[in-house]
Formats: sequence, structure tokens, C-alpha cells
Amino acid sequence: MSTDEATIFVVDDDDAVRESMQALLESVGYRVEVFGRGRQFLDAYDTPRPGCLLLDVRMPDLSGLEIQQQLRAGSDRLPIIIITGHGDVPMAVTAMKAGAFDFIEKPFNEEVLLDTIKRALLLIDERKVDDASIENSANRIAGLTPREREVLDQLLIGRQNKAIAAELGISPRTVEIHRARVMQKMQANSLSHLIRMALQAGVSPGASESA
Repeated sequence: MSTDEATIFVVDDDDAVRESMQALLESVGYRVEVFGRGRQFLDAYDTPRPGCLLLDVRMPDLSGLEIQQQLRAGSDRLPIIIITGHGDVPMAVTAMKAGAFDFIEKPFNEEVLLDTIKRALLLIDERKVDDASIENSANRIAGLTPREREVLDQLLIGRQNKAIAAELGISPRTVEIHRARVMQKMQANSLSHLIRMALQAGVSPGASESA
């Protein structure tokens, strides 16, 4: 993700820290929004936007952990970088276990901060690719006929064409035809590719067996 596509949200009750981070981030081309209170940020962040959140752990109204919990409760996936004083490292670790991307100790090194933000933004791009791949796979599976889906389910549990034919009561040649159509519709270049896409889309091996 390029710097002009991302918004870096800074939430810290220390005026000097906010101002220094804003100046640094804007100097390298980031769009920056700063907030002195957690509630102020949550009120302004009404719809998810691409970027990342630099979040202080200890603040007067809402702690960094409480803000993180509220974002995650709403299924928001904004990467969170915890900004912490040395004595708050255990809290930062707790935040990491709850899904924060990373944490940086005050006083922070500018290069470390910028590198961490860059890695957080790359995570967003990776998620977009993953989400798009899952959606594509699911859409392709939805386009299979009921018989093609049965053949796919049989392939997922490792059955060969003859065994699939016996299970479904059709000829091996018919299985071959359906299998070729499944591969074509799924745009799979190998059986392993087909299985990977099906599992990615949430298809469980043996689904037709347990139905």
C-alpha cells in the first residue's frame, strides 16, 4: 500500500509525542490524523479506512487495550501498533496476544517506527490478496453443478476416479468428464491447486459424506 492511500491514526494523550509523530509521518508522505483521547478517536473512526493505528497504552479515558477490544468487537482489522513506556511492556504483550501487530517503546527510534508502519501496511495488502482469493474460490465453487460438487467432495477425501464412480453410481468416464469440468471452472492447474482452493473457501473434506 502506498503512503498516499493510507491514513496513520495516532492516539496518545502526550501532546509532544503526538506532534513529533505527526511531523515525522507527514514528512515521509503519510496522511495523519491525531487524537488525544481514545473516545475521540473512536467517535471519528466511524467507518473502517486503510492504514494503521499508533496507540498509546495508558490514557485517561480509555486504555489502549480497551480501544483495541472495541475495534475487534466490531470486526475491524486495522493493524494496531502499541506505543508503550518501558513499564507498560507486559500490557503491550497482552495487546499483542489479543491481535496487535507490534509494539514500540518510548522514546522510539524514528527508523524503527517507520519500518514497523511499513510492515503493518504490507499486512493489509496481504489480507486483501487472501480475502480476494477466498472470495474467488467460493464464487467458483458456487458455480459448480450439484454433480460436479459431489465429484469435488470425493476428490477432497482422496478417492480415485473408479472409487468415485462406484460411490456416485456413474461410470469412470463420466467421472473424468465431471472432474475436467471442475478443474476448468475452478481454474485449477493441478489437483493440489484444486484442493488448496477448496479448503481455502471453507469446503470440508468429506462434506458430502456427512450430509
